[in-house]
Amino acid sequence: MNEPWQLGIAAAGRAIAGRALTSSALVRSLLERADHIDGDVKAWVRLARDSALREAARLDAEAAAGRLRGPLHGVPLAIKDIVYTAGIETNVGSTLLAGFVPAEDAPLVRRLREAGAIVLGKSAMTEFAAMDPAPTRNPWNLEHTPGGSSSGSAAAVAACLAPGAIGTQTAGSIIRPASYCGVVGLKPTYDAVERAGVFPCAWSMDHVGPMARSVEDVALLYATLAGDHKHPAGEIDMRIGVADRYFYERADHDTRRAFEETVKTLTAAGARLVQVKLPPSFEAGVDAGIVTMYAEMAAVHRQRFSTQRERYGWKLACLLDAGGEVSAVDYLRAQQVRRIAGAELSSVLSQIQCLMTPSTPAPAPKGLGATGDWTHNLPFSSSGHPALTVPVSLSGAGLPISVQLAARHGGEERLFHCGSMIERLVNFSHKARCR
Repeated sequence: MNEPWQLGIAAAGRAIAGRALTSSALVRSLLERADHIDGDVKAWVRLARDSALREAARLDAEAAAGRLRGPLHGVPLAIKDIVYTAGIETNVGSTLLAGFVPAEDAPLVRRLREAGAIVLGKSAMTEFAAMDPAPTRNPWNLEHTPGGSSSGSAAAVAACLAPGAIGTQTAGSIIRPASYCGVVGLKPTYDAVERAGVFPCAWSMDHVGPMARSVEDVALLYATLAGDHKHPAGEIDMRIGVADRYFYERADHDTRRAFEETVKTLTAAGARLVQVKLPPSFEAGVDAGIVTMYAEMAAVHRQRFSTQRERYGWKLACLLDAGGEVSAVDYLRAQQVRRIAGAELSSVLSQIQCLMTPSTPAPAPKGLGATGDWTHNLPFSSSGHPALTVPVSLSGAGLPISVQLAARHGGEERLFHCGSMIERLVNFSHKARCR
């Protein structure tokens, strides 16, 4: 068997269920892994060592008595530091919330615990899920950004510091870091995962979703997170759309090459790739999403920012200033544009299984002063359509490149079907980071 810390979610769950591994041994292995490499990666903001080991021992006793809770039984996870965790400090990437310890778990954390998952710790993030970077580094190259705002979640999964993680996305904060770090990430349909107990960024665009090293593992996490909100896949066809504009034209040479190779691979396997025309309102919907995000963030922080501006990072302060200038008329107009653009995009997505695009315009940029470009991800955050990122290749510099899949509202199962096919055909290897 691999070292315990190398196991993904499904593999770890099977090993625990089959009594080939204990949850306690898995937790200890991951803690030792963190002690060994997280000084470089900086994925964790804090580890819940004692509580994770206590919970693992309790779950091991349940397993020994034949009381398995399901495929997540005894599996440790990284939880983004924006999600409330009972008894574990939650700072949302800011010194303004230093010392804040929630009394209760967010409902999504409660769901995970009830399914047998263990909170291994809180993963690092950008300040208030905005643009001032976390200290986290990309495990593929420590001189490059891991993306944000779910920086630590993506890096923890990529570096085998956790088999899975929870992130959030308002613009591109699940898809982009997952892509930069070469892991699978899902931004679900808006409202598919309950957001209570998650510090708000921009409430009408905030999403919560999982990251892992395989589509299977992401699907397992999503099944628990979504619960009754899951939708059946419906009839599955093999038509995959490729957009006529916006995405490809923004991509660099390596990203275009990887995307073209993926198209060829899918076509050779029998998939039907069709060009689709994005609706005329597509770009306007993106712009409306930016207006919405800035205005809602300014509203969230209005009171605190007015009295403690000096404690905010420079980039976030500039964003909040801009958001505060958005008038009520402009905000309401943006919502109207978002509704129109979203409905027209839904019409396009209803005609195909999924839309495939490059996940990001380029691989992870060098430097740690910024978190990269979210222009490929914001459209689906604004419209609320689900999106999945799957790694497919490496750039000439050895950095991951991924494709993004988007589907109709409630179309997560379609994304898993298509993503699993891509994963199987391209056979991307995570071994470089999990050694």
